[in-house]
Amino acid sequence: MEQEIRMRWTQGMQFVGTDSKGHSLVLDSGPLGESSGNSPMELLLFALAGCMGMDVISILKKKQQKVLQFEMRVGGDRRPDHPRAWTRMHIELTVRGQGMEPAAVARAVELSETKYCSVYATLTPNVAITHSIVVEELA
Repeated sequence: MEQEIRMRWTQGMQFVGTDSKGHSLVLDSGPLGESSGNSPMELLLFALAGCMGMDVISILKKKQQKVLQFEMRVGGDRRPDHPRAWTRMHIELTVRGQGMEPAAVARAVELSETKYCSVYATLTPNVAITHSIVVEELA
């Protein structure tokens, strides 16, 4: 196998996952207010944002765009019945910088969606994913 993780149950509905490099994260889908980690379904949102974010920043650096701040919000809807799979996700990207070219940002997002982001490619056969972009100039 190319990649592998270990998942260990600790208590209640809490699990600790560790990758081959020793990085760990806590998953927990206990009742609201009692959860000590993210749910597996939330991790899909994190994975999508992380994958696309890394792509977009990398592409904008290559395009010599001066990005000073970058934020993403990802949310969506799930089926009401089990399995409660994601049906729709929306990604809001906010890029702040100096001399930012909105067309360069839009192209970076497009390249992430169509060529580079493996998480996006994994989700899109079953999930409708949309995005919006905000570009703001900072002094």
